[in-house]
Amino acid sequence: MKSRILFVDDEQSLLDGLKRSLRSQRNEWDMHFAPSGEEALKLTQGDRFDVVVSDMRMPGMSGAELLEQLSALHPEMVRIILSGHSDEAMILKAIPYAHQFLSKPCDADVIKQVINRSLRLKSLVGDVRLQTLVSQIKALPTLPSLYVELTELLKSDQVTVQKIGEVISRDPAMVTKILQMVNSAFFGVGRHISNPVQAATMLGTETLRSLVLSAGIFLQFDDKKLNIGNFSLEALHKHSLYVSLLAKGIAESMGADKQTLEDCLLAGLLHDIGKLILAQGMPEEYKQFYQEVQDCKAEMVAIERKIFHADHGRVGAYLLGLWALPESLVEAVAYHHDPQSAEHVGFSPLLAVHVADVLASSKSTDAAVQPAGLDMAYLEASGVSNRLDEWRALHVKLMEGVE
Repeated sequence: MKSRILFVDDEQSLLDGLKRSLRSQRNEWDMHFAPSGEEALKLTQGDRFDVVVSDMRMPGMSGAELLEQLSALHPEMVRIILSGHSDEAMILKAIPYAHQFLSKPCDADVIKQVINRSLRLKSLVGDVRLQTLVSQIKALPTLPSLYVELTELLKSDQVTVQKIGEVISRDPAMVTKILQMVNSAFFGVGRHISNPVQAATMLGTETLRSLVLSAGIFLQFDDKKLNIGNFSLEALHKHSLYVSLLAKGIAESMGADKQTLEDCLLAGLLHDIGKLILAQGMPEEYKQFYQEVQDCKAEMVAIERKIFHADHGRVGAYLLGLWALPESLVEAVAYHHDPQSAEHVGFSPLLAVHVADVLASSKSTDAAVQPAGLDMAYLEASGVSNRLDEWRALHVKLMEGVE
């Protein structure tokens, strides 16, 4: 079945240009074109669309207002906004509702690439209810202590962007949202950014103030809403930070380049972001999941797939992909429990995070961090199984430093 794509722009010449440029996609996409937000809403009343690409500035209903309504009416739809660099104030209004931001003028090949990637991501999470849950996410819960620290910093006139970036880099939820912004084509970077401090520097102090204090892109965690046995956000946070450091250490032992080191560090930090999504969005099912893990002592991922029809790795990766984070990070998060599902073997952030997560979780007693198994077949196929003793020693040394 063809994917259904809706393009919205008040400039008819631009819509006509898109029709010509995207003619080659007619066998794969069922494309519709609307000259206004109001017309777009009418089209979506009777038909399902997979992706909407809307201009920001339009007479009457703006692109931000359109995406706000579509997020409520059709939350599973992938929402992409096209905007000029002079529209920063309007971008802030669209942040809660847009998955990706593209800068105008935008090449048709870029639009094609972004749409195709968004459609491929759906294979990670086949369950429509989960797709809807992830697509509706505006912010992920952050540790209260870090949230307070960041907001206090941003209220100060003396704060440096370096310091802001360092605080953000300690929280997976904050990092994910900031990287969504800086990796969007709106900022025109032209390469992927996986360093949170660098991302904060690119956004600048004033933009960060607007994002955090006005747009409310971060959500303070309320542990009263998540009363699940001994599930602890603090334990999940500590585990993510540790896996991040260990994955980077493993990459350093392999002589990886700077970009790979940064990707390993970030992938380790974000690898369990899917647990936050499931625990926040489906708390009753998560209680059931936790109870079954405790009662049966069965493999965590198997029970997740039984209850949620997907595991936390793929759920987290779906969000990261929707928010346009780099492919290497999406892959590492998606398959960190089953690396053989990836398309290639060899050293990568996926392999580093897989090993780091297994070593770090081996003696965990917290519900948020369940022990996982090592995929020896994948390590052997990648030619690194002989490095395990070295990485175990690195783990022990790092643990001693942390404790």
